[in-house]
Amino acid sequence: MHVYLDNAATTSLDPEVLEVMMPFFTDFFGNPSSIHAHGNKTRSAVEQARKKVASLLNTSPSEIFFTSGGTESDNTSLRSTIKTYGLKHAITSSLEHHAVLHPLEELAKDGIIELSLVKFDAKGNIDLENLEDLLSSKPRSLVSLMYANNEIGNLLDVEKVGEICEKYQALFHSDFVQAIGHFPIDLQKIKVHSVVGASHKFHGPKGVGILYIRSDSKIKPIITGGSQERNMRGGTENVYGVVGFAKALEIAHRDMESVRSHILALKSYMIKRLQANFEGIRFNGESGNLENSLYTVLNANFPPSEIADMLLFNLDIYKISVSGGSACSSGSDVGSHVLRALKNSPDRPSVRFSFSKYNTIAEIDYTIEQLCKIHDQEVK
Repeated sequence: MHVYLDNAATTSLDPEVLEVMMPFFTDFFGNPSSIHAHGNKTRSAVEQARKKVASLLNTSPSEIFFTSGGTESDNTSLRSTIKTYGLKHAITSSLEHHAVLHPLEELAKDGIIELSLVKFDAKGNIDLENLEDLLSSKPRSLVSLMYANNEIGNLLDVEKVGEICEKYQALFHSDFVQAIGHFPIDLQKIKVHSVVGASHKFHGPKGVGILYIRSDSKIKPIITGGSQERNMRGGTENVYGVVGFAKALEIAHRDMESVRSHILALKSYMIKRLQANFEGIRFNGESGNLENSLYTVLNANFPPSEIADMLLFNLDIYKISVSGGSACSSGSDVGSHVLRALKNSPDRPSVRFSFSKYNTIAEIDYTIEQLCKIHDQEVK
């Protein structure tokens, strides 16, 4: 058995999504910027996809821009917002994805902005009182805080953050990469200026994302050289990716309740099996909270052992694909910046298990069996 439990890194492509994408690899290959029939066909497909995405997120198609993914969308929003509005101060947290942290750190290093880090509690929950304190001393800042943490599963009250930001005339950007496709999103209810998403987190294709920019928050592009995406992103559109994004989001919303129920059952079962077999096991952040966390993520913190440093390697040998943190840090040995920020003990290994609609109870049982074998103990 080969078990894939790294769905927070990427999910497999839904067959229904592949089906709608295929004609755009073969028959419908025209450039959307061309004015002939071939181009009109693909232009129509891109705009229909934009309307579908906007409808599912309850916003206007004019506020949705297609990009290459979450990282590009984050960079575009952060860098362009600061430049367009001449902002001198930004607020984020050390728990954010590197697609947010790195550009803001670079801008601070170059002296363009001052960067403040908001406080959080022992489980990684953002201190909203501290956020308000920071904004009261430096209003009209850029605030970037993610909706759902990709490593520890914590959820942010984005509606409350939006209200705080509005109170101090701050611009609010939020990474929704792990939330879109997993939770119902109503952008009319959230006072947010920009939001990003990526379809490969909900069984769509890799290499395509969205950037939502509120209509009253116009920013300048950072990729120029063409008038595509209403002059917001130069370059020929990834037509099959865009079509796939819209279909994947449509399926995600269609099946959201049943998929959520299925995954929560898997997550609950795995928590119980881990607790039964590993005395002293903990769950990082709020990932073990079934009522209030990103239900696709369970970040387990195992007791100290002699094989701690080799746990992920050994799981891979037993054909179990998991992660120790963000997939974007793959290939480096620096470990998870999120778990470091939470001051996790280095002698306790952490494994992020992340689930999808395709995972089964049998896969969870197999994973528990192999974990016990690696730790040289009997299965309970």
